[in-house]
Amino acid sequence: MKKLIITEKPSVARDIAKVLNIRTRKDGFMESDDYIITWAVGHLVTLYEPRDYDESLKRWSYQSLPIIPETIKVKPYPQTKKQLMIIQKLCHREDVESLICATDSGREGELIFRYIYEYVESDKSFSRLWISSMTDEAIKQGFEHLKDGKEYNRLYLSAKCRSESDWLVGINATRAYTTLNNTLLSIGRVQTPTLALVVNRYNEIQDFKPKDYFEVVADYGEFKGTWFSNQISDTKIDTLEEAEKIAKKVKEQEGKVTDIEKKNNNQKPPFLYDLTELQRDGNRQYGYTATQVLEYAQNLYEKRKLITYPRTDSRFLSDDMKDTVIKTMATVNVLPYSKAIEPLMKDGKLQLKFSKRIINNSKITDHHAIIPTDKNPENISLSPQEKHIYQLIVKRFIAVFYDDYKFKTTKVIIDVLGETFVSKGKIISDLGWKKLYQKMSDQDEETLPNLKKGDLMHVHETEVQSKQTSPPKPYTEATLLSAMENAGRFVEEKELKEQLKEAGFGTPATRAGIIERLISVKYIYRKGKSLYPTEKGIKLIQIIPDELKSPEMTGKWERGLTKISQDKLPVEPFMASINRFVAYLVKSAEKSKHLVTFEEDQKRKSNYKIKGKVYGQCPICGEGQITVNSKAYYCSRFLDGCKFTLWKNALDPYGDLTEEMVERLLKDKQIENFEFIQPQTKEEKLATLELETSGRLQLKNVKLKSTSS
Repeated sequence: MKKLIITEKPSVARDIAKVLNIRTRKDGFMESDDYIITWAVGHLVTLYEPRDYDESLKRWSYQSLPIIPETIKVKPYPQTKKQLMIIQKLCHREDVESLICATDSGREGELIFRYIYEYVESDKSFSRLWISSMTDEAIKQGFEHLKDGKEYNRLYLSAKCRSESDWLVGINATRAYTTLNNTLLSIGRVQTPTLALVVNRYNEIQDFKPKDYFEVVADYGEFKGTWFSNQISDTKIDTLEEAEKIAKKVKEQEGKVTDIEKKNNNQKPPFLYDLTELQRDGNRQYGYTATQVLEYAQNLYEKRKLITYPRTDSRFLSDDMKDTVIKTMATVNVLPYSKAIEPLMKDGKLQLKFSKRIINNSKITDHHAIIPTDKNPENISLSPQEKHIYQLIVKRFIAVFYDDYKFKTTKVIIDVLGETFVSKGKIISDLGWKKLYQKMSDQDEETLPNLKKGDLMHVHETEVQSKQTSPPKPYTEATLLSAMENAGRFVEEKELKEQLKEAGFGTPATRAGIIERLISVKYIYRKGKSLYPTEKGIKLIQIIPDELKSPEMTGKWERGLTKISQDKLPVEPFMASINRFVAYLVKSAEKSKHLVTFEEDQKRKSNYKIKGKVYGQCPICGEGQITVNSKAYYCSRFLDGCKFTLWKNALDPYGDLTEEMVERLLKDKQIENFEFIQPQTKEEKLATLELETSGRLQLKNVKLKSTSS
């Protein structure tokens, strides 16, 4: 008898087959004496469309709403139905005694397997492969410690409720507002409150009225001080007249030190990465979108086997991982990381550094934090983008074991004829973990002389500084991801704010997709790193009821889904609340009619004028032309949402990307016999340099130059 393994992707199936020695290839599966392994291609089944329940629902009409089926059913995707039928036959083979679920170890992976399992009507028992990295050793250990599939029933129910609630809200709200406003208005349980965040921030910026203010600075010769009123932070003076009056009053006068505060400060190392924090740093440091960071991290996990499972919301490791961490640290102790790792490997120092900030079983959900695997990164060819993300993860993995960043601050208050001035100084005593992140700007602040209370200081000069209040900054993907993760901070009610601390918009694995969805339906657009709402997005938020765009409602739903997965909330009351909300949404949509006027849907043509050289046609949209700025080659239709970006440093550290190379890549999509020097080994090599549609460059068919002939 055999066991049938079902994976999420063919590439994962190949990796597992190699470890389990499954070699015989057949149509849609592989087989050995003990195992059959087959694969999905992502989701093989999808939820019914309304017309699948009733043909009359094919036509959108407000009168047919709400659409709430008694049971929500699934059907095959037409394009992958053949593979689903292969799995169905395999499930019912007489020599298959049981199944093994080997889809991604998370909520969505669980849903993929369970929908297939239910659709093919299998009644055979199944086990669960639950692993956090794709190395051969991790796969081997995972199969030695398979879990009972029933242990993940609650995770499946949570995923099913998420899928069905998204369908119910999306189908009904989209149809209601579209039919009543005569324009296609895509509405979603999570995407709409996320859009509201962007629109609200935009409105705050538009409504902001800059206000002039002034500050007075006193110069004592060796250092300076800033005037304040009641509190040290109250340095703003409303009028120039008042500021000049203070400046004139204290100039060339004696002041007395009335207070000195010296403080030793410690800043602990950051936590390990979860996906959202990794996406934030990828956006801040390299300008990558959340979707791109997830793609690069998924490649590092699945293809390169260099990092653990990336779609995690935990920033901690479990107690049984200490030996793994020590082994991994030794493995990644190679250039360029060895200089930073060496201090941790001396005298068993690493073992002494395991703290609750790193090891904490109570803070782990489905997966632990993202860390490198114990696979040696040397001689593994990575794209520049993958290398950036890998280096972020390794650096953070090392940094958490470093000492605290320590610095001393001094605060001096000086009274000059009744006017108070504050001077601040800072001395770094130990960079600690910041050694790994130090930039040229990380310098000591002004150091103050050794003063004591009662000392007299002479004011040699005064300066009135003219300043202006600044508006809030537009969201970037980094700050929007933070806002989505911490939706509770937008809630005023104390009790609910506390409840929503661990419930945000979506999950780490879905937030990137939500942002991309808002861009694809033309509700928001990117301009540089910033995100702005379109006119259509702004108008939609004007007509949507508060309940659908509020952090409270979305946070409650996400919290409910988490409780379902933890067996703290039954499915029935959660779905009943969704059904009631859907009925309310449909009813409230009537109020939106004629509130605003939407322009007829049409493809917005950009009036962006190309100022520089044109290098070729855009491989993504096919309509724009590729031009250049100081950092990248980009599409002239970027205002219309085209995301093509080819960074000028995309070939680092393999060589320079020349204009001639860009033209060839846009025309032919590849450059054969690209010569480069492998940084680690200094070997001269040849490869095919390929341009992917997204703008990424890949080195393929790499070989030594000396053997190329």
